[in-house]
Amino acid sequence: MQARLLLPVSFFAVLTGCEAQPQPLPESEKLSTDKVKAIAERVETNSPDLSRDLREQILATVVRSLDDMVFIEGGEFEMGDFGTLCEYDPANMGTWPYGQDPERLCPITPERHDDYLHQVRLSSYHLSRYQTRLEDFDLFRTTLGLELFDAELRKREDLQELFHPDKPAWTKNWKEAKDYCLWLGELSRYPVDLPSEAQWEYAARNRGQYVQYPTDNGSLGYGRNIAADEVTDELPIAHFTPTPLGLYDMAGNATDWVNDWYSENYYPVSPVENPKGPATGTQRVRRGSNYQESMWMSANTVRRWNDEPEKSRHLPGTSFRCSIQSDTPL
Repeated sequence: MQARLLLPVSFFAVLTGCEAQPQPLPESEKLSTDKVKAIAERVETNSPDLSRDLREQILATVVRSLDDMVFIEGGEFEMGDFGTLCEYDPANMGTWPYGQDPERLCPITPERHDDYLHQVRLSSYHLSRYQTRLEDFDLFRTTLGLELFDAELRKREDLQELFHPDKPAWTKNWKEAKDYCLWLGELSRYPVDLPSEAQWEYAARNRGQYVQYPTDNGSLGYGRNIAADEVTDELPIAHFTPTPLGLYDMAGNATDWVNDWYSENYYPVSPVENPKGPATGTQRVRRGSNYQESMWMSANTVRRWNDEPEKSRHLPGTSFRCSIQSDTPL
């Protein structure tokens, strides 16, 4: 009788040991071990039906995404098109206002409803140094039970580079960019969201300086800090040098969705303190520029894109990066 009982008990012990085997924890540059463990537990709780491999990928993605956040110290700046020389060399930009009366400068971006200069004061926040990777966006969609977009095209050998996992995520609509950031926030318990339009511009301008191009030196060095105009496809993220704040691809490659609704009349009525954009609207705002444009004309820090929040399909060149709406460093 005793021998008969030993087998079930031993078998139960083996099963219990397997179930209790902890998920391996990724190392983090910014998060304590306890915080990483808490994220791992939420991943297990939220996605019990996913494979162990997928859960490990989710955990690694959340931790890496938080490590990639750059803390942006808040401050006050003059938001909008501050003007440039009427004739200038984008490869050799000087210091604004270039020895001239600012009133005599020409607009950087004509007819973009960004000419109204207005004071903005921002609290500190975090902004991702990278745009969201296609591989991470695919993982997010997989957790929702969605198929990979353009699944059949991805099988073609001649299109493998088009869907490189390190390229900026392709989006079909604004909401899935928003949902991705909220997903990171749900699992991390940090207030992760899309940045506001003001936060994006403040960061692109190195905390509100009068910088025309969001590159390492404020000028365009084709092939060094931005792609040449003849490049006809997206490049992997962080292909070129970052801005002084450590942000990559603020100019060129792909645009970023931000949180704000768009209104051409918003700048004159924008509040000074942490503006969030209009309460309602029909279009959303994108910032930055993409690989299809002439960079000297479009890759500046002040231009606004007003765009429909829903497209017919997922498109390259329309991406996003997340932020943490917290004034305390991680």
